[in-house]
Amino acid sequence: MRVSAAFSTTSAAAALRLLFSSCDHPKTLIPFYSWTRHPSTLTQFTPRLRMVHNTHNNDLSPSSVSAAASFSSSAAASASAAAPTDKPKTQTWLIVGLGNPGKRYNGTRHNVGFEMVDYIAQAEGISMGSISFKALFGKGQIANVPVMLAKPQTFMNASGESVGAIASYYRIPLAQVLVIFDDMDLPFAKLRLLPKGGHGGHNGMKNIINHFKGSRDFPRLRIGIGRPPGKMDPMNFVMRPFTKQEREELNFTFQTGLEAVRILLLEGINRSATFVNSAKSLEQLQ
Repeated sequence: MRVSAAFSTTSAAAALRLLFSSCDHPKTLIPFYSWTRHPSTLTQFTPRLRMVHNTHNNDLSPSSVSAAASFSSSAAASASAAAPTDKPKTQTWLIVGLGNPGKRYNGTRHNVGFEMVDYIAQAEGISMGSISFKALFGKGQIANVPVMLAKPQTFMNASGESVGAIASYYRIPLAQVLVIFDDMDLPFAKLRLLPKGGHGGHNGMKNIINHFKGSRDFPRLRIGIGRPPGKMDPMNFVMRPFTKQEREELNFTFQTGLEAVRILLLEGINRSATFVNSAKSLEQLQ
């Protein structure tokens, strides 16, 4: 569909017609604009220059021609600037690492979710210096995708108070809330990425699901910390620090986890899960 005689309802168009009203050369070409509607939208138009014959016999002065050309150029620029864009905005992701606040818990197995988020923040240059929604909080981009990083400071068992508030306030779909946490049911330093699932007995995940009104439809990245040796109390085990060898393996796991997050944001959960779930450990590579 085309809409011709553009600017007919504007004073600018009237001025342009008046400019050439005294011209008498029938073969003189005068610049006008018509507008072509984009087939993909009902609101966006593109200016198209066309030439119409002058039906008068007066000479066109150089200044008149110059003024007309200048007006045509500026009108096209204005129309282009005013035309709305229909490029969709990229949806923000919320990436949450679970753990307990305070020096007492630094470097312990239960805080491996915190460490993964810290690793991502450092690698991507995202500052985690602010405190919002009961969490250490940071905003930035990963591979040009806007992200929010959060480490809830509510203690593990109340993580949902922070995560639920952030997701609600920023209206982030649950499908784009990635929660990273420790898992005793996975071998040490092993990763598993799933699009949804239960809490698996993890109190932090249990609380998050409660604050999501029972919904389990959000992705999670599980980091294996292994089973407690012998008859050790699991609570004591998750509060133990890592050995030097374990730390080396864990740093390799964080590199894999970072790459998994990048793939997740750019290519989706299926590609990322395939990458994560088939990744080899440091021990297997040696």
